[in-house]
Amino acid sequence: QVQVVESGGGLVQAGGSLRLSCVVSGRAFGAYTMGWFRQAPGKDREVVASISQSGGNTYYDDSVKGRFTISRDNAKNTVYLQMSSLKPEDTAVYYCAAAQREPFDTRGTMPSRPDYWGQGTQVTVSS
Repeated sequence: QVQVVESGGGLVQAGGSLRLSCVVSGRAFGAYTMGWFRQAPGKDREVVASISQSGGNTYYDDSVKGRFTISRDNAKNTVYLQMSSLKPEDTAVYYCAAAQREPFDTRGTMPSRPDYWGQGTQVTVSS
């Protein structure tokens, strides 16, 4: 069974930085498109960033472009989300997700229902 485990959340002041990490069990990590979602209280879960199987293609929501960077290390089965210039509106539970993709699908975009989810990690940005 595939396990997805996030870490790195916490409390940070506005303008600060955090790095989230996500480790995926199993041997198929290199075949997954990986993504980070977030859900703030009272709001729907939304995709923040995603990355293709090899890391060659990435997607960012407009709200985080220029501030967040997604990357992956396939040798370590790990995907990262470097968050800088954090704002109070970035406060949410952040979820890591993995989506099985055909080898030819290297767009780096996430489906609305990924195959595997982590348990989430809280990020709180104080003003």
